[in-house]
Amino acid sequence: MKKLLLETSFSKIYMIVMILITLLVVGGYFSYAMFTVGKEKSNAITIVTGNLTYKLEVDGEEGNSLTVGANSSKEFIVTLSNPNNRVARFNFYYEDNIPEGVKAGYIIDCDTNNMLESKGVNLEKGGAIGSSNIYKIIVENNSNKEITIKLGVNVGLDYNDLELPSNGHLFDEYIENEPNVPELDAGMIAVSYNGTEWVKADTNNSNNDWYNYTEQKWANAVTVSSGTRSTYQNASVGTVVSMDDIETMWVWIPRYSYSIGSNDGVNYYGKKGCYLESEPTIELPGEIDIRFVSEDVKDRGTAKYVVSEEINNNSWYTPDAFTFGDKELSGIWVGKFETSSSNPSSGGNGGGNTTSLDAMIKPNVISWREISISNAFNVSLKMNDNGNRYGLTSNIDTHVIKNSEWGVVTYLSQSKYGKLGNTSYSGSNKEIYQNKSDQYITGCSYGTPPNNNTDYGCQYQYNVEINGTGASTTGNIYGIYDMSGGAWEYVMASYNDVLANSGFVSMPEAKYYDKYTTDNPLTACNGGECLSHSLSETSGWHNDYNVMLSETYPWFFRGDYYYNNVTVGIFAFNPGVTAFGAGAISGSFRLTAIIGVST
Repeated sequence: MKKLLLETSFSKIYMIVMILITLLVVGGYFSYAMFTVGKEKSNAITIVTGNLTYKLEVDGEEGNSLTVGANSSKEFIVTLSNPNNRVARFNFYYEDNIPEGVKAGYIIDCDTNNMLESKGVNLEKGGAIGSSNIYKIIVENNSNKEITIKLGVNVGLDYNDLELPSNGHLFDEYIENEPNVPELDAGMIAVSYNGTEWVKADTNNSNNDWYNYTEQKWANAVTVSSGTRSTYQNASVGTVVSMDDIETMWVWIPRYSYSIGSNDGVNYYGKKGCYLESEPTIELPGEIDIRFVSEDVKDRGTAKYVVSEEINNNSWYTPDAFTFGDKELSGIWVGKFETSSSNPSSGGNGGGNTTSLDAMIKPNVISWREISISNAFNVSLKMNDNGNRYGLTSNIDTHVIKNSEWGVVTYLSQSKYGKLGNTSYSGSNKEIYQNKSDQYITGCSYGTPPNNNTDYGCQYQYNVEINGTGASTTGNIYGIYDMSGGAWEYVMASYNDVLANSGFVSMPEAKYYDKYTTDNPLTACNGGECLSHSLSETSGWHNDYNVMLSETYPWFFRGDYYYNNVTVGIFAFNPGVTAFGAGAISGSFRLTAIIGVST
């Protein structure tokens, strides 16, 4: 009797299962049925059904093949589309047969700019119906032969207990390209922003408290008044550093090498990558590739590559700005705002043509203008004199920013680590917003890229999210401001040592300025192209003003000023055609500081 009951129960279960399968497969209501056994439920069978399809694109073309040349690295943009009527879960994997010598492969979610940290096949991304997810896959091939990687996707419903099969594996090694640790002088205090105020930061950078370049959080530091310095230096992490006590603000640019991509091998406007909806053009350029390097690395490649090919060792160039005299630098500090003076009302125009005032670097003040390039230079040098107000030591060198140093800020901003990589902005808003303050107030933002509007003023201050911070090189408060509009800014760059109206009796040491020997940037650097100087390589990007130095006009301004419109921008350069190195009402300057150079 017991045996009969068991046989009857089994028969009923068998009939129910067969009816379900008939409804699913013969009735055609669902596309297919998937059977899989969960690892933790080895005796259970889960039936998963649904109309689950996907489309995989590599660099804009349907397919799943990634080919990387010998001893090179390559980056792929992979788009995964979900046309299903159910929310789905996707797992990337690649097939085996990867030879030894493949150092690393990693996948970055373009929505968040974050690396996917899961290993094996556990890379999951839920997508809404009809959505597309975009990933950047980077492969470094250190073997001596070309490799081909086949990508695959397993698809399942996100609410089922489903163990997806694995017939491949993912690289489980990811080496993040970490920037060099910022170097501080004894008088400098590391700071971070808590959402409303600047606070003392943890120099150990625990939990990215001080900086995280992957998230466009560049390291910031300040100097404070002499009467408050010891208090802040002895204060605990998180202590508010009052803006009333701050005298200078600095941003760390870590040493890197770069390369600029081209779609056609002729026009090098960067690559589309994760951050543009359209192909790069001179009006809307794309991503400059950046890799952080130690001071032991000094790449001297072409600084160019074709996007459809590989970035190889000959594609990288370490900017000239990271060499100061005979010293290789781990990075440089750049003034966060245009320079202002210790007494903006003295002499007019924020300070005037004098060396009797002290330099300040703060937001919401009038920038120091109508000062000659020589007096600006002398003001910068005295910042580390004995007994200086900033607490700086002789271990730091302060000077007016060189044109090459301006260049390293522009390239970093046009990378995934700068405003271009900030996912809060899209399209034309990737360009740095203009400072249209006709009063030359530092840190102001118009709230849009340069345009033909003439309602000049300080529409947004530097700490207003998006509309204000969009005027920084990162699109957030951690970047550098006033590099598009505000005042024209003198940089230390001269045509063949022509003094003109600069006020110099003779040129300073060679390490303090860039010398250009022709009026053509393709030949102006020792007969060759001025790589890394943000001249020929980025000339006209975003339609920015671009006129080279000459014997007649031998000194450089950068960034343009508030009054000009669409020609304003971080890539703009122009010889001071009315100043010749002398003071100009619309001309200011910016400071740079280098640690570890005794003066």
